[in-house]
Amino acid sequence: MNPVSRSSRAFSLVEVLAAVGIIGIIAFLAVPNIVAIKRDSERNLAISRAEAINMSIVSYIQANGRDNVSAAWASADNQGRYANLIPYLSFAPATIAEYTPNGYSITLPVNLNALTKSVLADTSSGSPQTVAY
Repeated sequence: MNPVSRSSRAFSLVEVLAAVGIIGIIAFLAVPNIVAIKRDSERNLAISRAEAINMSIVSYIQANGRDNVSAAWASADNQGRYANLIPYLSFAPATIAEYTPNGYSITLPVNLNALTKSVLADTSSGSPQTVAY
């Protein structure tokens, strides 16, 4: 019988520990970047959705006439205003809370005569902070 050498049967403990250590270092370096990428993508999605709301407001005014929609728009709450915009959005769940990414809120303008943009706020830190876009 030919004896099998010890090195060809299995990895040594030192080799396994070295591999685990290398994987741990790579994970330690990668996890903060992955978290930052996720946070940035949520912010970009929120900005994109706020811009889509702004475009739908313009389409809503053009389709119905500013004089025809101003009074009803001013008397509605944020959800009621969003319900008026649903036909003008390509992706539109039933509520604005479902439309807005987690950690953000969108407040629609009260007055259509000034044609101001909707307000995007980051609510993930506890106190809302307005996001410039």
